[in-house]
Amino acid sequence: MAKLPSLREPLFIAGFDGWGNALNVSHAMVTYMIRKLNAEYFARVNSELFFRYDQSRPYVNIEGGILKSISPPDGSFYAASAASCGRDIVLFKSNEPQLRWTHFVGELLSICQQLGVKTVIALGSMFDNVLHSDRILSAVASNEDLLSDLLQEKVIPIDYKGPSAIHSTILSEAQKRGFKCLSLWCHCPYYLEGTTHFGLLAHLGALLASLGGFELDTEELQAGWKNLSRQIQELMAKNPDLETMVNDIRRAKARGSWAGMKESAKKSKKIINLSDFFK
Repeated sequence: MAKLPSLREPLFIAGFDGWGNALNVSHAMVTYMIRKLNAEYFARVNSELFFRYDQSRPYVNIEGGILKSISPPDGSFYAASAASCGRDIVLFKSNEPQLRWTHFVGELLSICQQLGVKTVIALGSMFDNVLHSDRILSAVASNEDLLSDLLQEKVIPIDYKGPSAIHSTILSEAQKRGFKCLSLWCHCPYYLEGTTHFGLLAHLGALLASLGGFELDTEELQAGWKNLSRQIQELMAKNPDLETMVNDIRRAKARGSWAGMKESAKKSKKIINLSDFFK
């Protein structure tokens, strides 16, 4: 691990690829922030301890029969200065580990403690029976004050029992160590599978900037969403199945019967993958 940077009241934001990364919102958000905030890499976790290579295979680059590089799955830390608010931001992007979750999170939080982090935010995204025009975020928070701030941003408190992503382990262990912590989840439409939801990314980026008191330029994401939205409308006009699916969700939303629609979607023999229609 490289020498840890000296930071000012850093905020920690983590995004993961894997189970909790529908439409690539979680991982792509942190990747975007690293680029737009000119964040610099400073550390990584030991991939040998936390990843099964038969499930998250190393990425290789071979040119003309010569092996140029091999990159195992990992988790990398980056630091960025948010001059507008007098604080710094620590960004962490990683594949979701397959092994030793508590140990993995312990290593992550130990670095946070050494850096002086007080607040930990874990990003996630899930498929839901929502419209592509919706901007629905839900959250889990470690205390009432954080939850109150989220409610003012129209973020929905989560009620859930079921299988967990790494995010819940992060929140559980972070609370034990005295961090303020929250997990933000974006709700993504099933029928956009195979694409990246730039609209949700822009919305999430604006929310993170508001919560953290820093500036983040989302103009690029807004432009990407404008282009994707236009393509969706064109595809709906040409494909009756896609148009019917979207209109059914819209009507169910108007009736307040999303739960029934979600169950219907699960039973459907065909969920339209929008990427099938893109050339």
